[in-house]
Amino acid sequence: DKAAGLREIRRVTRGPIVLLTFDPAHRPWLTDYLPQLAALDEQIMPKLSDYEVWLGQPIRIMPVVVPHDCVDGFLYAYWRRPEAYLDPHIRSGSSSFWTLDGIETGLLALKHDLDTGAWSRRYPELLTLDAYDVGYRLVVAG
Repeated sequence: DKAAGLREIRRVTRGPIVLLTFDPAHRPWLTDYLPQLAALDEQIMPKLSDYEVWLGQPIRIMPVVVPHDCVDGFLYAYWRRPEAYLDPHIRSGSSSFWTLDGIETGLLALKHDLDTGAWSRRYPELLTLDAYDVGYRLVVAG
């Protein structure tokens, strides 16, 4: 019960609350190949507007951009290195991939687009960025 959990956090906390979350309305490029990711996000991630209601006070929402050379291994860490998503070992480090079925078609399309250069032509602006907003957010209350 996300609402009850956040109300309890607010009740027992003095000072600001800072939460790292994901905006389920955001659509990083990987969802073009794996729309199941967007469906999963919509199913499990709260809308950003829910946090203010649940915490009972105004909030600030700030993007958390991901550097192009991030090595942490979370889902969207490889936004500028798309070939990494073809590696089963890389995918095994992301809990989102554990719950998705039927990703083979999307991964084959990604591989095809990488092999033919279509990915680079589709997302040329990504190749020039040092950091990218993939949808991660800090929610700050108090």
